[in-house]
Amino acid sequence: MSNALLIQNGRVVDPAQNLDQIADLLIVDGKIAALGADAASQAPEDAVKIDATDKIVAPGLIDMHVHLREPGGEDAETVATGTLAAISGGFTSIACPPNTNPPIDTPATVVLIRELAARARNCNVYPMCCISKGRKGEELAELGILFESGAVACSDDGSGIEDSELMRRALEYCLMFDKPILCHEESAPLAKGGVMHEGLVSTVLGLRGIPAEAEDVMVTRDLALAESVGARLHVMHISTKGAVAAVRRAKARGVRVTAEVAPHHLTLTDEELRSFESNFKMNPPLRSREHVDACIAGLVDGTIDAIATDHAPHAPEKKDREINIAPFGIVGLESALPLAIETLVDSGLLTWSQLIEKMSLNPARILGIPKGTLAVGADADVVVIDPTLEWDFVESEMNSKSKNSPYLGRRMKGRAVATIVAGEIRFDRR
Repeated sequence: MSNALLIQNGRVVDPAQNLDQIADLLIVDGKIAALGADAASQAPEDAVKIDATDKIVAPGLIDMHVHLREPGGEDAETVATGTLAAISGGFTSIACPPNTNPPIDTPATVVLIRELAARARNCNVYPMCCISKGRKGEELAELGILFESGAVACSDDGSGIEDSELMRRALEYCLMFDKPILCHEESAPLAKGGVMHEGLVSTVLGLRGIPAEAEDVMVTRDLALAESVGARLHVMHISTKGAVAAVRRAKARGVRVTAEVAPHHLTLTDEELRSFESNFKMNPPLRSREHVDACIAGLVDGTIDAIATDHAPHAPEKKDREINIAPFGIVGLESALPLAIETLVDSGLLTWSQLIEKMSLNPARILGIPKGTLAVGADADVVVIDPTLEWDFVESEMNSKSKNSPYLGRRMKGRAVATIVAGEIRFDRR
């Protein structure tokens, strides 16, 4: 029996090849074997067939910001449950930050994450390592051996690097390996004690705010350091108009900077906090409309390179508390694609090719992983999307271990109906 899969009559969208056309796609032994009119004629007789008529066939989505919580936070998520949520959402590869317990600051922990992912056999998992030992911001982690053990990037996500000298040395060190530093851009003294975006709504509600400047000043500093060193800087979950403008100016100067934005920073504002619902509490916080509009504009004009979920699961007994003591963060793997389709494609702001570029090709390029294309010979990581499928986002159908989403009960449009990893159908809802 052959190990072949033929996807027929789909609209194949692959920005890496500047391709958007109705075509067949043949997969053999985990690789793309043929693409185009002759793909069907090359397929073995016993190939498994998928009819993708009226569907989008694209490189598997890549989320470069997923908190899997394991080790140490298994009450909220595990590698197995998080990767299942990923393939349910159409993601074939994810990268996980190191704010676990213990943090990913030793080769053994990097190897553990990779082994847990291999055992789960859902999607590809690429661990990040810490910038600083223990994520304490005091001493540089052993980045060289961490990269050698399989870390694709480094980050102290959840905390900004307050020590400018440490940040500069980290950039210099990563330059030797051509690895990106993924930064949580927040000044702790400015953000200390904040619950939501600082503005009119926080004042009305009597909640302490996190000012936009907490992000702006750190982005500006790190851009200056990256420009001086010549290193690669990636701005995680950008959320302010000042940060977007700073990245835009830096790119124009040739600074090696990239940025990501989360779907919730494109679709929600701080007005949602009037409900005092803890599922609207996240970090960076939901901002006012002017910041949301700036993030959308930055995504459209190319200032922001990627869409990443910042999937941040929390057990219900921790999240379902008063808003001032509930932890920051929401899950996002299973809602990201339909939100992007509705907000960006159906609105005419992005084409399908541009959306796939933001959700697959660009994340692959930033992380330096061999994914994000359907070129012949590439790994057969593929997503089949029904762009018109309407469905209700309900807790009973979620695959994440945690259910802390502000979108529960929302009517969605567009969904991954088949997720293929290494030539195998790992998730199928056709």
